[in-house]
Amino acid sequence: MRSRIIYVIGFMGSGKSTAGKRLAASLGWEFIDLDRVIEEKAGKKIPQIFLQDGEVAFRKAESEALKGINRQNGAVVATGGGTPCHDDNMDFMLEHGLTVYLKMTPDQLTHRLLESSTARPLIQNITDEDLPAFIGKALMTRESFYNRAEIIIQGINLDINRLLTVLKEKM
Repeated sequence: MRSRIIYVIGFMGSGKSTAGKRLAASLGWEFIDLDRVIEEKAGKKIPQIFLQDGEVAFRKAESEALKGINRQNGAVVATGGGTPCHDDNMDFMLEHGLTVYLKMTPDQLTHRLLESSTARPLIQNITDEDLPAFIGKALMTRESFYNRAEIIIQGINLDINRLLTVLKEKM
């Protein structure tokens, strides 16, 4: 088996944690939420890190947490939406595992984020009316990183069995 780690990437609200948990359960592997790893190391929640330490400090902690994950046993890692776009994180993930991009349109993401009760520091000060434009612009910037993933699959109505089939072909 080529890889014992799968990185699930995509924009905030694309379902990385949900898909990652389902994928890990199907494979009998560990599920790791990168944001939870960062919070445990920092002793505070992501919004607090952004507020107290700033985004630069968060991105540094994020990169360190990503590179510190034990890759000896099988694991599915749900990354943050910006993880692939900072430092050399995307290169690192491509080198050390398989990457899966949960692709969604700006409209799909807007709908999900408007319905979400999760605190998301990057959009907390953006009005509902401005959210679609923000997502469209941010997605345009980030897709050059996301599209480097080895597997690109639609995030809406994700068929986990189809994803498993594609993954097994790549592993």
